[in-house]
Amino acid sequence: MDAEQTPLLERIATALERLSPPPATLEGVDTADAFVWLPERGRLQPVAHVAHVPVDLLRGVDQQRRTLVENTQYFASGLPANNAMLWGARGMGKSSLVKGAHALTNQIDGKPCPPGKGRVALIEIQREDLTSLPLLLSLLRENPRRFILFCDDLSFEKEDRDYKALKSVLDGGIAGRPENVLFYATSNRRHLMPRDMIENERATAINPSEATEEKVSLSDRFGLWLGFYACEQDTYADMVRAYAAQRALPIPEAELMARANEWAITRGSRSGRVAFQFIEDLSARLGTLAP
Repeated sequence: MDAEQTPLLERIATALERLSPPPATLEGVDTADAFVWLPERGRLQPVAHVAHVPVDLLRGVDQQRRTLVENTQYFASGLPANNAMLWGARGMGKSSLVKGAHALTNQIDGKPCPPGKGRVALIEIQREDLTSLPLLLSLLRENPRRFILFCDDLSFEKEDRDYKALKSVLDGGIAGRPENVLFYATSNRRHLMPRDMIENERATAINPSEATEEKVSLSDRFGLWLGFYACEQDTYADMVRAYAAQRALPIPEAELMARANEWAITRGSRSGRVAFQFIEDLSARLGTLAP
């Protein structure tokens, strides 16, 4: 073969692979406890280390934490459990709680289990990949492991019809939802869509109430509805103290809180995310490494 022809043949082979991707597979599903779903490749990409905050450091969300951890542990034990929607204020720990509940459930005697040995595997799916859910579920249905599908910052815009695919998945369709799969999602919107989208459905539909109900009812498919609300000053202070104590930061409490309040003012908000970002900055200034 002419050496000059080799690059051309390689490009042709690559183009053919794009046109005819390999069959979807769960190869490697036992090598880790967290994955990212790559629908264009039909593969799960292992995540060796999930960046999460220990659930006992999440303050101001005690009831939400208790409910989601219990639901996750029920599921891991083979008991009935609900799909969960975590909605509400930004930065208050919605996605952190999902990842923290997963990590806690997979602990053995207070320590992380070996990779691939966890009772539940977490699979992150991107919002734009929801239409591939039926394919992913068909793969997971035949696997003995238990899976939580996680979609962060879920919402729908005008002319967006992907919600129909999600509704079908939550309902289970004719085959029923696989008993080894749960769906957890976070959203800043209570009903997963902007208010003007709901109002537009009312204005243009032949039967406005039915059209609106079809979309709003999507959130009703989640058995657990956990709300997260804006952070008050006392809760913000508790968050800061908890993060500072975890890192054993060498700073007097009065100075800690004065700096924390100044940080919140410059950010224009108080939340768990703001508290964590403040501690990250303070740790660097004090020369303290995160545990």
